[in-house]
Amino acid sequence: MARILLAEDDDSLREFLAKALRRAGHWVEAAPDGSEAESKLDGNVFDLLLADVVMPGIDGIELARRASARDPELKVLFITGFAAVALRQRDGLPGAPRVLSKPFHLRDLVAEVDSILAA
Repeated sequence: MARILLAEDDDSLREFLAKALRRAGHWVEAAPDGSEAESKLDGNVFDLLLADVVMPGIDGIELARRASARDPELKVLFITGFAAVALRQRDGLPGAPRVLSKPFHLRDLVAEVDSILAA
């Protein structure tokens, strides 16, 4: 079981993703934006940050930078409808974060999460 921090600003998608990941056996802490997700980093250790790239306030890329600065071992998976933007902007992040483009099937998300955690 991995500890996953999920940052997604779409309420229904966030709930859907969290439920699917929990059913796959993971512990999930969900946040509606980058600011709240960042606050959840205090006093918690996560194995994976799963973040939407485009969110109000602190976007997923900046959240990943801040989270990785706190924990360089943290793995990162971006979910976005704007994959080309994410691929251009993620260069400064450690560990070569992966990008899963929306729309995606839940089995693809779970498989990608499992692949990242196994690496």
